[in-house]
Amino acid sequence: MIKNIAEASDSTITRLSPAKINLFLHITGKRADGYHNLQTVFRLLDWGDYLHFSIVDDAAIPTTDNRLDATKLCHQLLVLAGAETITADIEDNLIFKAARALLASAIQSNTLPEQLAQVHIALDKHLPMGAGLGGGSSNAATTLLALNEIWQLKLTQDELIKIAATIGADVPIFIFGQDAIAMGIGEELTTMDLPEQQYLILTPDAHVNTTQLFAHPKLQRDIAALSIKTIKNQSNDYVQYLNTPYQNVFTPVVTSLAPAVAEALDYLKGLEAQALGTARMTGSGSTVFLPLDASVISDKARLAKWIRKAPCPAYLVRNL
Repeated sequence: MIKNIAEASDSTITRLSPAKINLFLHITGKRADGYHNLQTVFRLLDWGDYLHFSIVDDAAIPTTDNRLDATKLCHQLLVLAGAETITADIEDNLIFKAARALLASAIQSNTLPEQLAQVHIALDKHLPMGAGLGGGSSNAATTLLALNEIWQLKLTQDELIKIAATIGADVPIFIFGQDAIAMGIGEELTTMDLPEQQYLILTPDAHVNTTQLFAHPKLQRDIAALSIKTIKNQSNDYVQYLNTPYQNVFTPVVTSLAPAVAEALDYLKGLEAQALGTARMTGSGSTVFLPLDASVISDKARLAKWIRKAPCPAYLVRNL
């Protein structure tokens, strides 16, 4: 589990809601339920949003009503703050959805305490929206973890992962809280032991609708599935470099639709020989990143120059 990184007071906790990157991303086929089977390796980063959970001790809400409804209860228990949490319909917000799913699970299993504290959740947003970094999914997972603790629901990690999978395909990895091979829609997770790594990340101002991408005629959806053993044994082919058959199947489609992504990726490709790594896109875009060899990290002037000359916002980050 991802730990609290700070505690502001006895009634407020602050948690990092980390970004993720995909070292590669394959689609191996379409499922009967309409979703696609994926294979990827996730890395969590030491960079992300922050969520502040403030417990309102004098605003306890009773939960003994036999007609208890998770949505209604969620409206009573949560107060959301931060511009990014405000949507036309609060029930579409991923933080709200996570809390509602958590409450629905506890109601179904009849494990709710007799009363729950009201919680104010403030989102301090740093990750760009729709950038392939899993920001919203991470916010949802961080909410599940924190509220499970605050409300003392005592759900296990496996139980939280099952709830997370109902919210979104990228949510389970943030409950898992460590680098992992992911299969299925992203909920079948196997721990990966990967080396320490730093990355140069670029976040172009571009976004291609995920539904549009999955429907695109040029998207490759039939990559041969690899075994977990093969993915573990071939980590040298996708950690620092990206060698065949490893790839991100969304890259050619996204770069054809979003010139800003193509420009950012081309910029990083121009640095590959110096960085000793392969530039690539994460998720369905638009963020691109370049793994940096250890020999490059100490050259602060060169890294500063790369960041300064980038065609869009650039960041130096490391794995969580």
